[in-house]
Amino acid sequence: MRNINKNYSSLKSLAIMGGTFDPIHYGHLVTAEAVRYKYNIDKVLFMPAGNPPHKEYDKITHSEHRYLMGVLATATNPYFDVSRMEIDRKGVTYTIDTIKSLRQMYGEEIELYFITGADAIKEIFTWKNPEELFKLCTFVAVTRPEYYKEELIEKVKTIRNEYESKIHFLEVPALSISSTDIRNRVKNKMPIKYLVPESVENYIYKFNLYI
Repeated sequence: MRNINKNYSSLKSLAIMGGTFDPIHYGHLVTAEAVRYKYNIDKVLFMPAGNPPHKEYDKITHSEHRYLMGVLATATNPYFDVSRMEIDRKGVTYTIDTIKSLRQMYGEEIELYFITGADAIKEIFTWKNPEELFKLCTFVAVTRPEYYKEELIEKVKTIRNEYESKIHFLEVPALSISSTDIRNRVKNKMPIKYLVPESVENYIYKFNLYI
């Protein structure tokens, strides 16, 4: 299994893409690749959430399934890796703790990016220690084109000005795909082909997920 217990010392930049990934889909993968290309990032680390504070944990698919689907989905991309850091951490998992751990592991020289959705940016001040988080990494707020872009841009400007933070905005058309829709499709016996990698589709059906 791939994990982050490897030498990333040669990397100059690392992007963390957090989420429940329940399941991981092409929207996630296209987003990660778009951010990697746009900001010339050496590696993107997918970080499946363990016990996220903003979601009902008992309604999330078991972490091992979500981790393994991530491994399958990213296996052919040399720029992608999947981390067990949050799913192996006991208790509630907070982004600030993850970023601090990565800073300790890979030093102050590496440039850390955190990829997050527009909805999360709007609620970021409900996160643990958001002001400290702004100082530790560069944020990339991603959204689908039909989202309320002007509102998001104003939010990004406010955070930049008030906290002297690095935060970017990026539109990604593929984000119209959603994990919620995929779960509902499986439940209702509708096709999910071309919404998720074939390996993930096979895994979902093999283990009867979302039935």
